[in-house]
Amino acid sequence: MKANRITLVTLGVSDLARSRAYYEALGWEAEEAQEGVCFFDLGGLKFGLYDKAALAEDLGRSVDELGAGAMTLAQNFETEAEVDAAYEAAIAAGATPCKPPVKVFWGGYSGTVADPDGHVWEYAMNPFWKLDDEGRLA
Repeated sequence: MKANRITLVTLGVSDLARSRAYYEALGWEAEEAQEGVCFFDLGGLKFGLYDKAALAEDLGRSVDELGAGAMTLAQNFETEAEVDAAYEAAIAAGATPCKPPVKVFWGGYSGTVADPDGHVWEYAMNPFWKLDDEGRLA
């Protein structure tokens, strides 16, 4: 089995209903939900929202040790206009602006927002990475 892979990314959230509503406002469709957890299918990868206190218990850590924002999640787009639109949609859905989209030193274009729990998302156009018709890295 290939070791270089991720099958599930889970974010600890303080208010599952609020977080689910945020991602659904961005057009995401929940695939499965149970008490305290919600999953979105990303085509070969699952994205989960999990009650932060329950996640801390599962991990054997305190809620304070979990933190937020020390990493980024990213979506890449074909054009700067698509980055701008995704950034504005996130703000309209309730994200907090971190850095507005700008041209960056490595030749791309990107901006960042924080979701309602402070998880940072980057919206980027990378001219060196091509996307397929589904928006996946080709």
